[in-house]
Amino acid sequence: MQPATAGPYFTYSMIKKFIRKFLGVKEKRARDANLPTILGAQEHGINPQLVSSNAIRVTSSLQEAGFEAFVVGGAVRDLLLGVKPKDFDIATNATPEQVKKLFRRAFIIGRRFQIVHVMFGQDLLEVTTFRGTSLDSAPKDEHGRVLRDNTFGLQHEDALRRDFTINAMYYNPATQEVLDYHGGIADIRAQVLRIIGQPEARYREDPVRMLRVVRFAARLKFSIEPDTAAPIAVMAPLINNVPAARVFDEMLKLLMSGQALACLMQLRKQGLHHGLLPLLDVVLEQPMGIKFVTLALASTDARIAAGKTVSPGFLFASLLWHQVVEKWAAYRAAGELSIPALHLAADDVLESQTEKLALQRKIGSDMRDIWAMQPRFERRTGKSPYKLLEHERFRAGYDFMLLRCASGEIDAELGEWWTEFHDGAADSREQLQTDASAPPAAKKRPPRRGARNKPANDGSSPE
Repeated sequence: MQPATAGPYFTYSMIKKFIRKFLGVKEKRARDANLPTILGAQEHGINPQLVSSNAIRVTSSLQEAGFEAFVVGGAVRDLLLGVKPKDFDIATNATPEQVKKLFRRAFIIGRRFQIVHVMFGQDLLEVTTFRGTSLDSAPKDEHGRVLRDNTFGLQHEDALRRDFTINAMYYNPATQEVLDYHGGIADIRAQVLRIIGQPEARYREDPVRMLRVVRFAARLKFSIEPDTAAPIAVMAPLINNVPAARVFDEMLKLLMSGQALACLMQLRKQGLHHGLLPLLDVVLEQPMGIKFVTLALASTDARIAAGKTVSPGFLFASLLWHQVVEKWAAYRAAGELSIPALHLAADDVLESQTEKLALQRKIGSDMRDIWAMQPRFERRTGKSPYKLLEHERFRAGYDFMLLRCASGEIDAELGEWWTEFHDGAADSREQLQTDASAPPAAKKRPPRRGARNKPANDGSSPE
């Protein structure tokens, strides 16, 4: 009689180990889609020290309560790539209510599909019940997008519901085994991004998957499998049916992936840029625009690579700046004074973006402050520079101004002046103001040794 804990995974694993040991047969992917390929620690090479102690705590607590529990999705993918995951998601056969009872700080969230957030201090882990495959009866919109689906199921059904093969693997910290249902290990080793199932149907169920394809391909430097890529250009308009808040969340992940510029270029390549950031395709075709955006995104990528924080307000202010500049010029040409024209231009751009991307009020406020400060950097005499230094968003506005200098939009001398003024003592600031108010011929002086003209905070200060 088998032990109570034995099941199909136990039996299948034992058979495979017998074959490998005694017959020398190389492991192959299981033909039965309901059974995974199971890889041990030596086969997959995951470093257990990269696994979050809280993730181990959650999986072990669920297992001790008699449930199945695995680290799943992107965390397993990153572990297989030798990268410490930023987030750990857990999949289990326990229902959300059963999960909630096991942890002191656990909260059930979500309408489209219920999940449980388990908190340990500031560390948040997402625990999801295995999803079933009965999508036919799930509520959908007129385009086929699934609106709500709380159907629970078995692990192999859950694996079938996941988006890409590389995100459909399950890791058990207790046994250090990886369960692979769809050849994810092979695709990781081949650096290929492949959707599970029929691409058109999967994109119709959730059009955001098209944005995720772009993000993963750019971030991981993987190629997109041809059948996975083929429908995207035709089906891209379906993204217009996705709630703006979801599109914003995905765009923010994309831009903060550490490969922001590569992601934008991939968006254009796949035909997904239209409507996400209106006129972005036009901006990227203008020499001044592409240089400015490239510098801003390179700065963001560098900060993320260094483990530093990034301000979403600064990032979106950079991406949309040349739309503001264009509208600013149009309002001035129509007779508006410069400052009111800038505010009107900012209103227009923010209104169009808020409708499409659901920009949060705080992010919109930060963007407006950064844009509104730019004309104030032109005023270098009297009390204006001192007042600007006291602005709570000065660092972000200053870094933004330096990006404008670096891109050639404005004279680099302005950035040099503000760098010296910001760093200087009271007497040197007085001299700088005297020089700024002097006639052009009298302003010529040798540059300060060691003067810099680059953002001290890499253009993405979080304040």
